[in-house]
Amino acid sequence: MAYDGTDFHGFQRQKNARSVQGALEEALSNTCDEAVSVVGAGRTDAGVHAAGQVIAFKVNWSHALPELHRALNVRLPGDVAVLDVAECDEAFHPRYSARSRVYEYTVTVNPVRHPLLRRYTWQIESDLNAVLMNEAAAVLVGEHDFAAFGTAPQGDVTMRKVLRADWQLIGPSERQSGSILRFTIEANAFLFRMVRHIVIALVQVGRKKLSAGDMRDILASRDSQRIKGIAPACGLSLVKVTY
Repeated sequence: MAYDGTDFHGFQRQKNARSVQGALEEALSNTCDEAVSVVGAGRTDAGVHAAGQVIAFKVNWSHALPELHRALNVRLPGDVAVLDVAECDEAFHPRYSARSRVYEYTVTVNPVRHPLLRRYTWQIESDLNAVLMNEAAAVLVGEHDFAAFGTAPQGDVTMRKVLRADWQLIGPSERQSGSILRFTIEANAFLFRMVRHIVIALVQVGRKKLSAGDMRDILASRDSQRIKGIAPACGLSLVKVTY
C-alpha cells in the first residue's frame, strides 16, 4: 500500500488523531461488515510517507480478491491506496516476517524554496557535498549499535544491521534549477526516528560541519545527545519491505 503521510499522525492507530491504520480499518470494516484489525510492516511516524508499506488482516470474504481490492480503494481517502491484495499464510506477519526494509529520504538543494515541493522533500538552500556524505554513510553499513541515532520501539535492544546506505544525485528539479539528492538506506529493522537522525548528521557532513570520522565516533558513542536536531518527516518514505 501507499500513502501521503502529511496529514496523518503516523501509521499507528490513535484515539484522537488521524492515522493510516485507522483509515484502513474503517475502510475494511465498512467493506466486510465486521470489525477488522490491521498489522503493518512499519510504524511510520507523523508526516512520513510510504510507497511500499505491507499490511495484513483477517476477514471473511466470499468474493474474488480483485473485488476486495476495488472496494477498499473506493472507501479509502484520497491520500491512501491499496496497491495489491493477495492471500497469505496465517503464520505471515508483516513486521516479524520481514527480512529488511528500505527507506528513501529526498533533499532538494536550491537557494529559493518551492511550495509544491514542501510535502515530499526537505528543501535546503546551500550546496551539499555528496561525496563526503557517501563516505560518512559507508560508516553505517554493517551490524552496529545505533543507540546514538534512535530508540528501540520495544525493549532496549538497539543493535541493527544496515545493508545499504548511500546518496544519489537524481538530477535537477523539474520545478526549479536546483539538484535533488536521494538517500537510500536498507536494514533488517530500524530504531524510532533512526533514519531522520542519520540524515541530519549526514547533511552536516555535506555542509562540512562533520566528517566521516565524526560519524564513526558518534556511532561508537551510543550517545543520542551527539545528534543535534532531526530531519523533517516530509522527505522520508518507506519504499520496500522484503520477505
